[in-house]
Amino acid sequence: MTALLVSIALGVLTAAGIYLMLRPRTFDLGLGLTLLSYAVNLFIFFMGRLRVGAVPIINLQQAPTLANYADPLPQALVLTAIVISFAMTAVLLVIAMRARAETGSDHVDGVPDNAPPPPRGPH
Repeated sequence: MTALLVSIALGVLTAAGIYLMLRPRTFDLGLGLTLLSYAVNLFIFFMGRLRVGAVPIINLQQAPTLANYADPLPQALVLTAIVISFAMTAVLLVIAMRARAETGSDHVDGVPDNAPPPPRGPH
């Protein structure tokens, strides 16, 4: 049951992130990238066989198997991914603010909301 709930939550986060990344505004793009990075971080974290109360450091009195210890690698990967996604979001925000200042629009393709439709060719 828990695996089903985790799968549904990851699917919703991924779908919402991809949907927002396909929107024409830079704010939606940044929010979509953030949601997608959250989904990937949770996926890595849940695939790392979480153990409550288990130590990540090997003790000589216990057998060195994954049944007795927590795997610290997924936690380290997620921590690194959080730092990278924070930096990526900051860079995206700076680029979006600069593009807004230069173009006067926050659309990714540079076409504002009130722009007339492009002319159609002769038929």
